[in-house]
Amino acid sequence: MTIANKMVAIEITQPGGPEVLAPHQLPVPKPGENEVLIEIKAAGINRPDILQRQGAYPPPPGAPTTPGLEVAGIVRALGKGCSRFDIGDEVLALVSGGGYAQYCVAAEANTLPIPKGLSMAEAGGLAETFFTVWTNVFDRAQLKAGEVFLVHGGTSGIGTTAIQLAKAFGARVFATAGGVEKCAFAEKLGAEKCFNYRKQDFVAEVKAVTDKHGADVILDMVGGDYIERNIKTAAVNGRIVSIAFLHGSRAEVNFMPVMLKRLTLTGSTLRIRSIADKQAIADALYEKVWPLIEAGKVKPQLFKTFPLEQASKAHELMETSSHIGKIVLVND
Repeated sequence: MTIANKMVAIEITQPGGPEVLAPHQLPVPKPGENEVLIEIKAAGINRPDILQRQGAYPPPPGAPTTPGLEVAGIVRALGKGCSRFDIGDEVLALVSGGGYAQYCVAAEANTLPIPKGLSMAEAGGLAETFFTVWTNVFDRAQLKAGEVFLVHGGTSGIGTTAIQLAKAFGARVFATAGGVEKCAFAEKLGAEKCFNYRKQDFVAEVKAVTDKHGADVILDMVGGDYIERNIKTAAVNGRIVSIAFLHGSRAEVNFMPVMLKRLTLTGSTLRIRSIADKQAIADALYEKVWPLIEAGKVKPQLFKTFPLEQASKAHELMETSSHIGKIVLVND
C-alpha cells in the first residue's frame, strides 16, 4: 500500500467551543525509533480532548498539537527497532495526541492487538478508558475481590469500564449517575446499585447498602464537594482515587476522618507518563483483561460514531453529558 504524503487531521484553530475544531491537510507523520504508523479507522473522544480544545490542557512536550488520545487501525509502517507487529496488523494504541486524523504514530510499547470480537469503532474507544481504570483502580487503589467499589459517573466511558472490570474481578460494585435511564444502564452492566445523584445522597445510600461499612475504593472524576463526601463514604482503610475535577479541584475538607479511618487519598494523570509506565499498564491489560474481552465478559460501550470531519459535533454531544459510554470518530 502506498502511503500518501498528506492526510486529513482535526486542528484546534483557537481555544474555544466545539466550532474551533476544523479539518486541515497535514503531512502524514513518519514513525521514529520503536514507533509504528497507524492508519486510523477509529478514535475515541475523551474529556481531556475538550479541555485541550478550551486551552486548559496543553499537550506534553513533543506530542502532536492535534487532539486524540486513543486510536484503532492498521499498522502501515514500522520504525527502527520495532519487532512486535507486522505491517497490516490490526491494533489499538494509547497516544499522547494526534488521534483525530487519518494517520498517527504510536509507541510500539503502548500498542496492542485488537481483542478478538471487537469492531474497529469499539476498539477505537478502548485504550484511554481501560488504561486509566486499570492504573487507578487496580494498581494505585489495589481493589480486591469482595471489596466495595464506588465509581462516580457510572455511565461515562470511564464509568462503564470501571463497573465491568470491578465486577469481573469480584468486587461489589456501586455507581452514581444522573437520571433513571443512566442508573438502569449502570445496573445492567454490573453495578449492584446505581444512585441517582439528582435525587439521592450517595453517602447515606452506600452506608445503607453496605451495613455502614462504606466503600473500600472510590473512583472520582467529579471533585468539588464530592471530595469531602467521598471521605465520609469511605470505609476504614479506604482508598479514594481522583482522576478529574468536573466540579473543580479545590475543596474545604475536614481531614480528621482521613486520620481516624486511615484513608489513602491519591490520584494520577496518564498522558504525561513515560512510555515505560504505559507499557506496564498495557502488559497488564493484555494478560488480565484481554481474555475477559475475548470471552465476552467485558466490552467497550459504544454510544455513537461520527465521521472524522464532524469532530465538532462529537464534542457538542459529549458536552451535553447525555451519552452513555463512548463517542468515537471513524474513518472509512
